[in-house]
Amino acid sequence: MKRESNKPIERGERAARSGREGGRPAGLVIVDKPAGFTSHDVVAKMRGMARTRRVGHAGTLDPMATGVLVLGIERATKLLGHLALTEKEYVGTIRLGQTTITDDAEGEITASKAAHGLAREDIDAGIARLSGAIMQVPSKVSAIKIDGKRSYSRVRDGEDVEIPARPVTVSSFVLYSAVETEAADGTPVTDLLVSVECSSGTYIRALARDLGAGLGVGGHLTALRRTRVGPYKLDRARTLEQLQAAVDDTEGEGLPVMPLGDAAAAAFTRWDVAEAQARLLLNGARIAMPQFEGDGPVAAFGPDGRFLALVENQGGKAKSLAVFEV
Repeated sequence: MKRESNKPIERGERAARSGREGGRPAGLVIVDKPAGFTSHDVVAKMRGMARTRRVGHAGTLDPMATGVLVLGIERATKLLGHLALTEKEYVGTIRLGQTTITDDAEGEITASKAAHGLAREDIDAGIARLSGAIMQVPSKVSAIKIDGKRSYSRVRDGEDVEIPARPVTVSSFVLYSAVETEAADGTPVTDLLVSVECSSGTYIRALARDLGAGLGVGGHLTALRRTRVGPYKLDRARTLEQLQAAVDDTEGEGLPVMPLGDAAAAAFTRWDVAEAQARLLLNGARIAMPQFEGDGPVAAFGPDGRFLALVENQGGKAKSLAVFEV
C-alpha cells in the first residue's frame, strides 16, 4: 500500500517554546508511527526527545499498523483520555481466502480457501452488514482484559478465550478495489483496498475477519494505516526521524508541539467565558453553562484566550473534567 508523504518540519511552525513547563515542551505531538513499533515504543522514544516521563498516547496502534498516533506531553496527558473517545479513520488491505490466529498478517495462518471469482455484489453486501451500529467481537489476540488478564496473554498460555461482543459504530466502510492474486503458499486470494471511519474501540482486523467469514472464505488484515484521530490528520503528523532531527537542530525551535489551547480548540466545542466566570471555574465552582450542540466535553477559554478547563454540562451547570490553567 502506498505510503503518504510527509512534509518537512518548517521553522515557522509553532514549536516547543510556545508551551514549556520547567523547560520541557507541553502539548500534543502527532506522530506518524512506523511499522514494527508498538505504541509503547513510540512513547519511550518521545520521553527521550521531550526529556520527561510524562508522555502518553490517545489510543494504541498495533505494531503492524502505521499512521497517526496522538501523544500528550506534560499537562497535555490530561487530554488524552477524552481524545481517545473520538472517531478514527483508516486505510487498509483485507486479504480474502486466508484466516490467521491474530486476524492480521502477523499471526499464523490457520485456514486457507480459494477466494477467486467472488461476486462484487456479495462483497458489497458483506461490507454493508458490517457498517453502521454493529456488535463486534474483538480479536482474541488483543489487549482487552478478561478477569484482569490481557486476552493475548491468555491465548499465549493456551487458553480458549471468549470475548463478548461490544457495540461499535462503523460510519463509513468503502471498497476501492478488489485484486485477485496468489498468496505465498499458492492459495488464490483476493486483496481488498478499503477505508474505514469508525468509533473508538473498533478493531479493523476484526472487520477483516468477519467479512471473510461472512463470504465463506476467511479473511485477515494485511496492511493498515491510520489517517485520522478526531480532528488530527496525517498532514500534521511527523515521523520519528523528523522529530528527532528537529530536537537535534541547535538553530531550530526544538520539538514541534501543538499547544494545549490549539489542541483543545481543534477537538472540542469552544466556550469563551468572562473573567469572573473563569475565576469561579478554576476554583471548582459550578457556574451556569449554555447548552451546546452535540455531546462530549466542552473546552472553556478565558477572555485572554487562555485554555482553562474541559467541562461538561450537568443540569445546566458546568462540571470540570480537567483543569489546565492554575
